[in-house]
This record gives sequence, C-alpha cells and structure tokens, in this order.
Amino acid sequence: MSLDSLKVLDGILDHGIPFKSVPHQESQSPMGEKLQDPALEVRTIPKATITQQDVLMFLRTLPAESVDLIMTDPAYSGMNQHLLLGKGRIVGNYQEKEESRWFEEFHDTSENYGRFLSECKRVLKNDRHLFLMFDSFSMLSLGAMVRDFFNVKNIITWDKVNIGMGHYFRRQTEFILFASKGKRPVTRRDIPDIWKIKRLHRAAYPTQKPVELFEAMIASSKAKSDANFVVCDPFVGSGSAAIAALRQGSHFVGCDISEKAVALSRKRVKAFLKTGIDIEQEKPAFDEALQKKFW
Repeated sequence: MSLDSLKVLDGILDHGIPFKSVPHQESQSPMGEKLQDPALEVRTIPKATITQQDVLMFLRTLPAESVDLIMTDPAYSGMNQHLLLGKGRIVGNYQEKEESRWFEEFHDTSENYGRFLSECKRVLKNDRHLFLMFDSFSMLSLGAMVRDFFNVKNIITWDKVNIGMGHYFRRQTEFILFASKGKRPVTRRDIPDIWKIKRLHRAAYPTQKPVELFEAMIASSKAKSDANFVVCDPFVGSGSAAIAALRQGSHFVGCDISEKAVALSRKRVKAFLKTGIDIEQEKPAFDEALQKKFW
C-alpha cells in the first residue's frame, strides 16, 4: 500500500474538510536517515486525528489552506547539540538507546527549518495565526527566519512560575513567537505578553506542556464566530495541544515521529473524549487572574 491509496475517513475528517493523500516522495527524517511510509499508521478518533509521521512528510499530506491555527513546540536540536551542561544534556535521557528515547530532535538547520516554515505557510489559511515555541538558543539561531514566511507580531514570554534547570541562570521562562499569515486581530486587546502558567512536574512525557498554555493560544486566536476551527500541532508530543483544542470546541490534527508519543497522546485524547478527564494532567496550571483575560 502506498501513500497514493491512503485515505483518512474516506478522505474527509469529521469537520468536513478534505485531507487528501499526496504522491509518495522519497524523504529523510530530521536526523538524515531514510524513512518508510509511517503514514500507514494513521488512525482516527472523533474530532481529532493523530498520525505517526515525520513532520515534513505529514505537512505535505495536508491540503493548502486547510488549517486555522498552528501552535507547536518543535523538538529543537540546537540547545542539546551545543550546550552540554554538567553531566547531561538539557532535555531527555540521552543515555538511553536510540529506540528507547521518547523522541528524535528536529534537526534545525536553516535549510530544514525553512522547509518546515514553508509548509506551515502553505497549509495555514489566509488571515490566520501561528504560535511557535522557542528555547533561548533556538530563538537566537532561528527566530529571525520566521519573518521570511510570516508577519511576526510579538514574542510572548511563558513564565513557568517555578524555577527550572540552568547553568549561569536558572530557567523560569520560555518564548512563544506569535505571527500571522495576512491580517487577523487577537480576540481581546487586554491580553498581556507574559503568561504565568505553572510548569508541570513529574509528567509522563519529558517535555510535556500545560494544556492551559495551548488553550491560551487558541482563546486569543479563535473568534466566537469561527465554526469548524481546525488546530494543528505537527510536533504533538504528549497531546496537550489536542486536549486544549477539544476543550476549546475545536478540531485537531497533528503528528509525531515517536511511536511512544503517538500512543500516549491517542490514549489521552480517547480518554478525554470518553470521560472529559485529562489523564495526563490532573491539576490546573493556570493563574486565575490571567485566566479571566482569556475565557
């Protein structure tokens, strides 16, 4: 079976937007090795589709201008490749064998990152938003490239409340670059550019983000009149963005190259759709005062 014959719900997701397959093109993962057709692992669940696939291959399967919002946290390689601090790297257990790791890093060379941004621009509808998360290293090395594809509007600082790891200064923040394709206002004019949302401790996934962080992105972009709003996260990880989309009454499409991550996120979404409970984040992480500015 090839990509030519692949269909997702007979070519239609339940929000009525066609997601057609594309002819197979030989591709490589961000780490450089040849990939088999992971698209054959596509499974669907109501209101959400999560695919095990390389990010660039996944984006190429989506039709042009089919997504209302892209929000994602790429597994950047830059910091881990260049900043060896103490006895280990920044994220993940790098003593594990390759097949046991949670995820492969996205090899963020300028060429590879340019392909990623180009595909994001192609699949995003006109007059829509992009939220792209950065660590301090990738912000300096890659952030300026976003201007070549999108209208960069602001940089949001995520204040994690609790201090994290660090060498010279302990990390308490991350950055979210906010950009648009065309013109589109945010839903309110009183939303600050510092979001105080507690980081998660002892989560199942090593870089798991709070659902409320992604909810804030959706709530600031999605208008009340937006029907069949489609959210995309091409680095789905633990599925926090998918849970946020469902909580905000949106549809979700995403992928991850990691079989373990896809299994976790699918299980998480299925449980939420069945019970309304998020099995991977039991407690809220939002500052109540800031929450009132979103919903």
